[in-house]
Amino acid sequence: MASPEVGRDKSPFMLQPKSLPSPVSKSSKTSSFKAQIMLRVFAAAFTLAAICVMTTSSQSFPLLGFTIKAHYSDSSAMRFLLVTDAIVCAFSVLSVLFVYRLSRSGSDMKYCFYLFLHDMVIMGLATSGCSAATAVGYIGRYGEEKMGWIAVCNHVRKFCNQMTISMVLSYLAFCSYFALSVMSGNKVMYKYESP
Repeated sequence: MASPEVGRDKSPFMLQPKSLPSPVSKSSKTSSFKAQIMLRVFAAAFTLAAICVMTTSSQSFPLLGFTIKAHYSDSSAMRFLLVTDAIVCAFSVLSVLFVYRLSRSGSDMKYCFYLFLHDMVIMGLATSGCSAATAVGYIGRYGEEKMGWIAVCNHVRKFCNQMTISMVLSYLAFCSYFALSVMSGNKVMYKYESP
């Protein structure tokens, strides 16, 4: 004779717990869309401000009877940062339009992946420009005694301060793209896992 416990387990009216995917609310989609747009606008604004500060910074100083002018174009690393900032700014504006269109037409998995790929590439580009400029800026500010490279920021303090502001703005754009990469990756992962 079967025990009543077994009979109860086989009852057709027994509800089994199931893990259901949590539906994404409309307000959650709207806030995600607003955050995406806001971060991309911030990245464009930061890089545009960095470009303006960099291109307007110059300072002259006398050395051994000569007048030497410090300008961003004297350093290949600073020129590289300027180019990367211009690319990041342009692609940020284009991606704002793409995200807006994506939100209006409904998000497809393929387009979400392309957006994630875009954010990763732009973040890598921003990282390379910031890293190159930081290395040269450090040598310009503190020098490198073992290599015999002297610090020049003692002579052109205003120029170095402006270049530092430009690099900080570029790093803020990088931080915006880092946050965007995390958000885009999370969206791709959620869409891949949801049925």
